[in-house]
Amino acid sequence: MFNKKKQPAIKSLIAEGSRISGNITFTDGLRIDGEIHGDVLANDEHPSLLVISDSAQVHGSVTADHIIVNGLVKGPLYAQHMLELQPKARIEGDVQYAALEMHQGALITGQLRPLLEGEVKPTLKLAANNL
Repeated sequence: MFNKKKQPAIKSLIAEGSRISGNITFTDGLRIDGEIHGDVLANDEHPSLLVISDSAQVHGSVTADHIIVNGLVKGPLYAQHMLELQPKARIEGDVQYAALEMHQGALITGQLRPLLEGEVKPTLKLAANNL
């Protein structure tokens, strides 16, 4: 608990029922509940958190430090630090990650490629169901 980095605050929301056509660049945290047709890119100057909820759809590439997915992503996904795939996550595209946590039920149609610095193996954590 004491060694965990503080997550960026979610300062922006794309609400369910919203549809955006075009690329989005954000700073700090963004939660997507709606639909985006375009790329989603975090600003490199600050740590970033992106949450793609179970009602969300992203049709384009996604890049952020920490990404939590429980919806649909059609396009490549690049998590510079951590990728969390919740049970309803559906990704149709290649995925690059530094650390990965994948829950039972998540589905990836594409290649998984760890981001390696030197010969360090990526962190992989399998999430257990808490029934």
